[in-house]
Amino acid sequence: MKKYILIFIGIVAISINTKAQDGFEGYLLAGDADRSKLTEAYINPAMKGLIYGMNSGWYHTAKVHKTFGFDISIGVNASFIPSTDEIFTLSGLTSINQPTGSITAATVGGSENTSPLTTVNFVENGVTYSTTFNAPGGIKESLPLNAVPAPAVQVSLGLPAKFEVSVRYLPKVGQEDVKAGLFGIGLKKEITDWFGPLGKTPLHVSLLASYTNMNVDYDIQSSGSITTNNGLAAFKLNAYTFQAIASLNFPIINIYGGLGYGSGNSSLSMTGDYTLNYNNLQSRTISNPLDSNFNAGSFRTTAGVRLSLAFFKIFADYTLQEYNTLNAGIAFSIR
Repeated sequence: MKKYILIFIGIVAISINTKAQDGFEGYLLAGDADRSKLTEAYINPAMKGLIYGMNSGWYHTAKVHKTFGFDISIGVNASFIPSTDEIFTLSGLTSINQPTGSITAATVGGSENTSPLTTVNFVENGVTYSTTFNAPGGIKESLPLNAVPAPAVQVSLGLPAKFEVSVRYLPKVGQEDVKAGLFGIGLKKEITDWFGPLGKTPLHVSLLASYTNMNVDYDIQSSGSITTNNGLAAFKLNAYTFQAIASLNFPIINIYGGLGYGSGNSSLSMTGDYTLNYNNLQSRTISNPLDSNFNAGSFRTTAGVRLSLAFFKIFADYTLQEYNTLNAGIAFSIR
């Protein structure tokens, strides 16, 4: 059963919440040497997509507000997972035995129909553990535009000396088993005056730096071959970007773009006690089974357009980076 929590929780919470019922726990059944490899390969595109999405949507003009002028923007970022990151290979693992050659399974960003039958067989402390399960499929078909969604809701305030600060904030909210919170801050400095005569033209130039943090907690319940005690999956994501921005500001149409670099890091910690039951009537208990880290980074180029109707704005842009990202939304702007 698919449970859509909040769009800003995005692919991470959806993937855990849905695939725990369809075989995600199967990767815990693997041997100690393979468990992290399988889980990291499955989750990695979600982590990358969220990082690249969180680094997007920070601006729709290079022009800063006058002191204490402000805007409220509401939008959505959609990061597209490359086809090469929709699958990964199950070969080369010590506890996973496939009947023929190299078998591929879906990552969380892949197709829900890519879920091959997977055989687990290994010996630990003289005991043989064996079972089979269907590898979890992806959730590509369930996502809007088949892309990873990320938040783009913020308030921007003009400061003296042609600075502007932007804030994204959401307290930890959600449902009983899945909760997420977010905080982000960006600082923009307009430098148009540094270029002399440019200050007399519609062209504006700025520098932007931003940081975003997202935390997602998911309570893991007993399901299928796994019994949990205090099971918890905690996701922590940090995203950073630095960009040079330019825009041509006309009364109705605004054309903008940017060049820069976006990066980030994330972690998945799975804590609690997990009793794993195998088909050969063996069982074992593992504690705190996962502590994985992920990284992403890419140069980025953005181009976009904004339509201004008095204080009401409509904007959309597209960013070329490792996971290309589409951003679109509306803003209410004063001064």
